[in-house]
Amino acid sequence: MARRRKGRDISGILVLNKPLGITSNQALQQVKRLLGAAKAGHTGALDPMASGVLPLCFGEATKFSQILLESTKGYITTAKLGEVRSTGDQEGEVIATKPVPDFDKALVESVLEKFRGEITQVPPMYSALKHEGKPLYELAREGKEIDLAAIKQRQVTIHSLKLLEIRPEVGEIDLEVICSKGTYIRSLVEDIGNQIGCGAYVSMLHRIKAGPFSEADMLSLDDLKALAEEARSTAGEEADGDAAQHAVLDPKLHHPAAAIPDWPRIDLTQAQGKQILHGQRVKTGFPENTQVQLWVDTSDEPVFIGVGDISATGVVSPKRLLQVTLD
Repeated sequence: MARRRKGRDISGILVLNKPLGITSNQALQQVKRLLGAAKAGHTGALDPMASGVLPLCFGEATKFSQILLESTKGYITTAKLGEVRSTGDQEGEVIATKPVPDFDKALVESVLEKFRGEITQVPPMYSALKHEGKPLYELAREGKEIDLAAIKQRQVTIHSLKLLEIRPEVGEIDLEVICSKGTYIRSLVEDIGNQIGCGAYVSMLHRIKAGPFSEADMLSLDDLKALAEEARSTAGEEADGDAAQHAVLDPKLHHPAAAIPDWPRIDLTQAQGKQILHGQRVKTGFPENTQVQLWVDTSDEPVFIGVGDISATGVVSPKRLLQVTLD
């Protein structure tokens, strides 16, 4: 018999400002406990030394985690010139040092131009990519050397690469990067440093965008804990503290469909909705070959039931559906 999950069946997306010093999973587990959620997942890990936008999916919204994982990301980062480190960031050991040459904005801009658009990256050894079944970071800690350039090169897209500030006196460059999934900012920074002639590592990394979510959507872990504590204290000893805590935190969740705001929406009748929920295809008058949000008109309000693929002839096929009961 399958083990029953503990917690509430609550669905939605919370956009966390991941704090420094903890893993994305540790942050997820803390928020999961605050919400009392039965099911949760994050949408692409940030390193412990990184902060910023981390969408957390709960309940039925976890069905859209992969979509957010594959979405465009945005970062603010500081490149520290003159050192190459084993992990590509400030946590690693110094493995090479070089004098930092004189540089100005014009020189840096000429280097950045080489990294805009589609580029080839070699992921850092300290990454979660697997080789022969083991994550690269485990092999690195075991002292094993692998020719990453030969087996792990990947194509990524740098949609935007802006120079925000240079500090030649301390050898630092601040950048804003908007990029495709799978881009390693540590590799990008190290490659930029190599083009300047001295190497570099990431001394600061802050995510400003993940798919449709930005810093404007973020909530801090401290704020969530403060809201929970205040709700419990206000409720008093006679009240249900958990219920009071959940009542104040639940409204902070975004609707699952917030993960795909740009997808076209199709409103189905209840009969069509039931067909889709039973895995059947439905003919509509929507003449576009694309992916769509599926909503069902009810007597109360429209109900989001999932997403589907629609053909050029207007036939919708269910792709990822929520557990929804239509009256």
